[in-house]
Amino acid sequence: MNFAEQKRWQIASHIVMAILSALALLPFILLIISSFTDDRVALLNGYSYWPEKFSLEAYQYIWENSNVFFRAYGVTVVVTFIGVIANVGLTSLTAYVLAKRDLPGVKILNFLVVFTMLFNGGLVATYVSYVTIFGIKNTIFALLVPNLLMNAFMIMLVRNYFEHSIPVEIYESARIDGANEFLIFFRLVLPLGTPILATVGLMNGIAYWNDWQNSLHYVDDKALYSIQAVLNAINESVSVLASLGTSSGVSAADLPSTTIRMAVAVVGILPILILYPFFQKYFAKGLMAGSVKG
Repeated sequence: MNFAEQKRWQIASHIVMAILSALALLPFILLIISSFTDDRVALLNGYSYWPEKFSLEAYQYIWENSNVFFRAYGVTVVVTFIGVIANVGLTSLTAYVLAKRDLPGVKILNFLVVFTMLFNGGLVATYVSYVTIFGIKNTIFALLVPNLLMNAFMIMLVRNYFEHSIPVEIYESARIDGANEFLIFFRLVLPLGTPILATVGLMNGIAYWNDWQNSLHYVDDKALYSIQAVLNAINESVSVLASLGTSSGVSAADLPSTTIRMAVAVVGILPILILYPFFQKYFAKGLMAGSVKG
């Protein structure tokens, strides 16, 4: 392939990627514009990139009932912060053990981890186990543990990174210098594994931030509702805002029922949109390196 053909292919690929990027961005743009649209116009004409009338009514309502949304934001931030630290810690420790091919029984441990990717006990058995045995219902652990605290796919990503992207000579040199396994893990493996750990942290952070199913299944106490649980409740019925402790005297019929859903969604995804670009370089590098087959 000569230079001219390479240039044409490069231009064509850039055009295709630009189109795909636009297709990915357009829904977010519509979401933001719809949240600033007058509710009555949205009900009559639907959502549009060029609405007839702009309005801050939905955001005004959120501000007037900021106690509900700030509380939900606080729950989401705390759960995401604790969950990411716990998940990255447990995932990296488990992956480090599984990456040691000479460890007795490591093949059985790898099989048990992979097995959970293929089979599970189902929602009923999971619910009964967490509620009756572990007693996490209506506690902060209900938002932290089920389905999010440990993930076999993440463990395999980190294991492959530790095994193939960190030279084995580093481990051997550290052992010759008298370092034990804990010292090797904390002083060598964690610093060298920053890309994959940042990737796992980002993916898990997004999962915690966007999670609403744990609230749906295990939480009845509305004081523990996350921002996504509030959004899900609003999607079910805008009148549910009254049960969440709203302070304004607006009746359910007068609520901006259509645009408030969009406004809450914008408020919910805004932190992720702001933070993602700072972790993107780690995300791409860690995901590629961690996906190498062992």
